[in-house]
Amino acid sequence: MAKHLFRSLALVSAVALVPAATAAFSAGDSSIREFDEFMTVFNRVRSEYVEQVDDKTLIRGAIDGMLASLDPHSSYMDERGYRSLMTTTEGNYAGLGLNVTLEDGAVKIITPTEDSPGAKAGIKAGDYITHVNGKFIVGGTLDEAVDMMRGPPGTSVKLTIVRPGADKPLDITVTRAVIELPAVKWEVKNGVGIINVNTFSRETTEETLSAIASIERSLGHAPIGYVLDLRGNPGGLLDQAVGLSDVFLERGEIVSQRGRNKADIERYYARPGDNTHGLPVVVLVDAGTASAAEIVAGALQDHHRGLVMGERSFGKGSVQSLIVLPGNTAMRLTTARYFTPSGRSVQEGGIAPDIEVPQLSDPDLKDRRNLRESDLRRHLVNEAKVDDAILMDDGKPDPRFTATADELKKKGIDDFQLHYALQTITRLAPTRQAAGAPARAGGKR
Repeated sequence: MAKHLFRSLALVSAVALVPAATAAFSAGDSSIREFDEFMTVFNRVRSEYVEQVDDKTLIRGAIDGMLASLDPHSSYMDERGYRSLMTTTEGNYAGLGLNVTLEDGAVKIITPTEDSPGAKAGIKAGDYITHVNGKFIVGGTLDEAVDMMRGPPGTSVKLTIVRPGADKPLDITVTRAVIELPAVKWEVKNGVGIINVNTFSRETTEETLSAIASIERSLGHAPIGYVLDLRGNPGGLLDQAVGLSDVFLERGEIVSQRGRNKADIERYYARPGDNTHGLPVVVLVDAGTASAAEIVAGALQDHHRGLVMGERSFGKGSVQSLIVLPGNTAMRLTTARYFTPSGRSVQEGGIAPDIEVPQLSDPDLKDRRNLRESDLRRHLVNEAKVDDAILMDDGKPDPRFTATADELKKKGIDDFQLHYALQTITRLAPTRQAAGAPARAGGKR
């Protein structure tokens, strides 16, 4: 199960609060035999296990195992986990800022959150955590590892990291912190508005609209274009993915979600008005761009509203509903798949960029293999076959790009993908102006 340290909404494309319902077995239902078998095991464990175990522990363990047998994103949450999940939808939480999963018993980093303690300490996507404060954690559960890394803000934890390509393990000390990560950050470079969306919390759409207004105020006029940076964005709330897409779109479908039955289709559409007035947009994605972030990238790509640039995204095309259970617990259950406006499912394959641009400023690029949805055990299989060539990721830079990280650093380029996106916007802007850029359209709130 992929999760964020301290149980954030990592890799969740939709969260809908749904009350729990019960259903009785019908007469002759074959499930009765399996339920009888379960009760037999339950009673034997209850009466004969070497130590006495209370019923609550056994039942919760059974629920946890049931959901864990499904897909990587369905899970059971106890009271503490449910409270933490609700807290992170507000955009702040206590932790290290690492999106992690369990792979062959080892804790693997999917991506560190931007500006988090983990990212600042130098932890990277693809790293494995083998020890916490000197204690070996391989073979344990993800919850146990998370609990060991939890602690009061300001205290430190030592992580032993195994990094593919490194000669020996790395000991990295990280100081825990309360992470108050804004959903959206903005800046202006070379007349281009850069909007960095870190997560899809409850305020993402409003903060994006505020960022656009701030960019225009700082310049005194509209920018020549926008870079929408979705790199390392693990996803979040579905309504915010729809809202962010709507900011850039004039009309049309944004996303559809489809459940088990063919009739269970729900579609979401943009309202009239483009808040960016039709200006050129480059959408930056990478292997850490997941779920709700992929909805946005796919919508803008299908409507030809933005040029998607970077690396193939994570490939999480499923929707999770949060079903509240008695006792302040909950389960996160995969209930649907989502599809881009053209009918594409990004499950497994992700969003392929229009222009592939490797992050050449990363010195570990050649040795690091990114983790994606297709690497997770029990991941949902795409209903349409995904080309195996799409799923391959050998980590080799595109032959068009030959600069090394050291060479770029000497030129003052510490983020090659962003640098390339800014150059692209600069080249696109005169073309748009010559062709007659559309008049400033009315915005929408």
